[in-house]
Amino acid sequence: MATEAAEAELGTYAPDFLLPGACGQTWSRDAALGPNGLLVMFICNHCPYVQAVLDRIIRDAGELQALGVGVVAISSNDAEAYPDDSFEAMKRLWRERSLPFPYLYDGDQSVARAYGAVCTPDFYGYDRELRLRYHGRLDASGRQAAPPGARRELFEAMQRVARDCRGPDQQVPSIGCSIKWKAAA
Repeated sequence: MATEAAEAELGTYAPDFLLPGACGQTWSRDAALGPNGLLVMFICNHCPYVQAVLDRIIRDAGELQALGVGVVAISSNDAEAYPDDSFEAMKRLWRERSLPFPYLYDGDQSVARAYGAVCTPDFYGYDRELRLRYHGRLDASGRQAAPPGARRELFEAMQRVARDCRGPDQQVPSIGCSIKWKAAA
């Protein structure tokens, strides 16, 4: 069942994090921040919504980094219940797909909770002052990729954020698989 991203209050400050990356390095929010902003993406390996757009995510991340926007992806799924989302599987995906951004593991799910993430993919775009300016979708894709000419909503929004620290007035929530939460202890 598809889940729509929860509404986030624009202008809120990006929560900090300190997470291990598939690259072997530990990353913080401030280390990931670029001179013109930060894109935090909640993704995972097994989600068909993420799989449908991973090539587009890679393309847009590379182009945003060239504009001075830092980019990180975070997987917060319960890896015991979903072994395809384990840290080892994340490392394989990072290597095999040559992801141009850090792919971080939120094993205790505290970062997803701090951001209010509820689905994969879920995109949070921050300006250079770490204020939320975009919380919308990548494009019109769902379980299947949108047509090749689909408007690049995330890219256009973050391009604007990088340029003048403002996001678009209209933002369509992302849709995807729900984050797989661990059972309460």
